[in-house]
Amino acid sequence: MPERKLRSNFTPGTTPWAMRRAQWTALGLTDADLEKPKIAIVNSSSSLASCFSHLDEIVAPLKAAITQAGGVAFEVRTAAPSDAITSAGAAGQYILPSRDLIASDIEVAVEGALLDGMVCLASCDKTTPGQLMAAGRLNIPTIIVACGYQPSGVYKGESVDFEDIFRFAGHVAAGRMTTEELGEMSSCAVTGPGVCAGMGTANSMHLAAEALGMALPGTTPVLARGGKMWDAVARAGRRIVELVAEDVRPRSLLTDRAFCNAVTAILAVSGSVNCLKHLQAIAVEAGVDVDVYRLFEDLAPKVPLLAGVKPNGDTQITQFDAAGGTLGLLKQLAPLLYLDQSTVGGLTLREATAAAAVDEDVIRPVDRPLATHPGIVVMRGSLAPEGAVLKRTVADDAPLDFRGPAIVVRSREEGVAAVKAGKVKAGDVVVLTGLGLRGSPGMGLTSALMFAIDGAGLSTKVAVITDGQMSGLVNGGLVVAEVAPEGAAGGPLGLVHDGDTISIDVGARTIELEVDPAELDRRRAELPPLAAPAGCGWLSVYARTVAPLGAGATLSAGTTGSSAS
Repeated sequence: MPERKLRSNFTPGTTPWAMRRAQWTALGLTDADLEKPKIAIVNSSSSLASCFSHLDEIVAPLKAAITQAGGVAFEVRTAAPSDAITSAGAAGQYILPSRDLIASDIEVAVEGALLDGMVCLASCDKTTPGQLMAAGRLNIPTIIVACGYQPSGVYKGESVDFEDIFRFAGHVAAGRMTTEELGEMSSCAVTGPGVCAGMGTANSMHLAAEALGMALPGTTPVLARGGKMWDAVARAGRRIVELVAEDVRPRSLLTDRAFCNAVTAILAVSGSVNCLKHLQAIAVEAGVDVDVYRLFEDLAPKVPLLAGVKPNGDTQITQFDAAGGTLGLLKQLAPLLYLDQSTVGGLTLREATAAAAVDEDVIRPVDRPLATHPGIVVMRGSLAPEGAVLKRTVADDAPLDFRGPAIVVRSREEGVAAVKAGKVKAGDVVVLTGLGLRGSPGMGLTSALMFAIDGAGLSTKVAVITDGQMSGLVNGGLVVAEVAPEGAAGGPLGLVHDGDTISIDVGARTIELEVDPAELDRRRAELPPLAAPAGCGWLSVYARTVAPLGAGATLSAGTTGSSAS
């Protein structure tokens, strides 16, 4: 069979060939190199946050592995947003839009140069979905390399990690912890680079990448700078050149069944609720006709909880890793998976999981689960006709039924101030509206409100409903997030008044606003139309083009003037 022509190679003597040869020979490439597969190392690196700070160290050994395998590697940089750092500006509104910016960053560099394949260094929350979206969009051979979770520390004899800092900040405002104590804790909670050490969005999406078949089997989660991470880097460098030769492309792996597998895996660990919109966005970019939200609804009653990694339970991410990690989880889930799905490793899921070792005290078998209730619940009703998302813990100690009067706030700062002033009382339903995709714009982070409520000792005594997004580390109390349609664009959430009665039934998966529809129509008619922001700023561009959550909040399907969120 004749050797496949690489798209990165041009006919000798042509202008594109001459221009590339002039540039690349200046970089030290030989004529022989110019005939080899050109591989992008997509490096979402930044010195702003520890989650990215080790990625530059990975480039050289990865480049060496690609070179040894017969390829030529080019490092490509993208935006590198950190939820802990980048959320400081614009009330956290840059976080979600950065995902789509990463995907477009990759498109510009990789598609513009017509490179043959890419290895993506995945770290903090938005890098993995952004990289997977680009893989689906460009459809060139791709491997996702999870670059690991951060090592945690000890404070006063107890294990402490970034999640604890996130949570206990609310305790300071409530007077349950001093600023000095929080400062001492924060100085020892993170002892090295990597993503948050829990089943937040980052580790959830690393797990999803492997379940989709886009990360090499057995490479998630791993300790940053640990032996397993370096092994994964070497394997990826060798394998990407083979994938180019074999012409194995993402769209051959990202099938509707692959998404079923990923959803099943996320449900089995009660992963981050952010996975719903990220998986939907990846499906949109890959051209897969699948409704991820409906998948979560349909599969949730069938998938038991097999592992309780913090913040969902007491298991540390290190224990989950040692117990078999994602591959061990997939082995336990075998009866519920499509095992003939292929992976970037060249093996089917059945072949990859066959030899996996599992500690069944940490990752339970399906017939001996930690719990049988769904870890992620898609809610619908008059307050969320297009859906909303609720998270349940392993202990499931939040109320499952709640009915009470609404107290409406329109920013996280207003909500935190209301809690601190004692305006939020047991039995209230706190409605935080105006933080959706277009109203925010960018779906601002609302976690600070939940942590303030927790700090005030009200987490199991009030309910919170918002069209904004919660961090993947939030897992306490009765919180319904990402309500659609969003309030600012005419959704029912934006019509709620103080004192309106709201009822939530987790078992029935319903969320209802007990106000006469005619009254809601009257209130809606009084609302001014949502104006599309002008200007060239990224948030303005995002607000004008973002699609509803049902389309993954992508830009590729965005329509100006859409009323949905």
